[in-house]
Amino acid sequence: MNKPLMAKATAVWLVDNTTLSFKQIADFCGMHELEVQGIADGDVAAGVKGFDPVASNQLDPAEIEKGQKDPAYKLKLKHNPAAEGEELRRGPRYTPLSKRQDRPAAILWLVRFHPELADSQIARLVGTTKPTITAIRERTHWNIQNIQPIDPVALGLCRQSELDAAVQKAAKAQPEVMSDDERRKLVSTQSSLSMPDEPRLPSSIAGLENFSLSRDDDKPEPNLDAESFFNLPDGDDEDEDER
Repeated sequence: MNKPLMAKATAVWLVDNTTLSFKQIADFCGMHELEVQGIADGDVAAGVKGFDPVASNQLDPAEIEKGQKDPAYKLKLKHNPAAEGEELRRGPRYTPLSKRQDRPAAILWLVRFHPELADSQIARLVGTTKPTITAIRERTHWNIQNIQPIDPVALGLCRQSELDAAVQKAAKAQPEVMSDDERRKLVSTQSSLSMPDEPRLPSSIAGLENFSLSRDDDKPEPNLDAESFFNLPDGDDEDEDER
C-alpha cells in the first residue's frame, strides 16, 4: 500500500500540525497538490477531523522533521503488514451516501459518451452494480425520465486519470470491424505497386465511355473526297431561279 489509511484526514492533520509543503503532503497522501491547497484554504474536506499518522504508526516523527528541513524530501510511509493486499482487493467502489443519488446520472453519461466501456468497468468507476447499469442502458430504470447525464469526474465519483485509463483499455480491446467488401479489396503492397495505372477520364466527358469513332464494317464507307463537298447535285435550281 503506497498511501496512508484515511488519506484525506491524514492530509488535514499534516496541514494543521506541520510546515510541510503542499507537494510533500500530496505525494505522501496520494492526492493532488491543488487538493491539499484547498484543504489549507478550507474549500476541501470541510468538517473532516484530522487523523494523526504518527499515533497510528504510519509515519515516523523523524520523517516529518526531515521533510520540514528539506522541501524536496519525500516522506516515507511505515511498512504496515496488515495493509498488504489492500490495493488488490476486488469489489465495488465505496460511494458516500451523499453521492449515491448521483450514480445514475454518471452511469448514463458513461453509457452515452463512452459506449465502448464494459459494464464491469463502469461498475468499478462509479461503484455500482451491473443490474443498475443494464437498467439504465436499456432505459428500464424506474427514474430514467428524470436522469440527466453528468460527468462522473465532475461529480467526484472517480478521477480523470481512472476514466482515461478505462477508456484506453476498452479502446484497445475493441477489434477493428471491416466489411467483407473492404476485406476483398485488400492487396499486398507488392501487388499494388506492380499494377498498371488505370486511365481516368476527365470529368468533363464523363458518361461518354461507350462512345466510339470507329466505323461499322457492315455499312459502306461514304465518298468523302473534297469535290463531293463543293459540287452541288444536279437538279432544277435553274428552273427555280427563272420562276
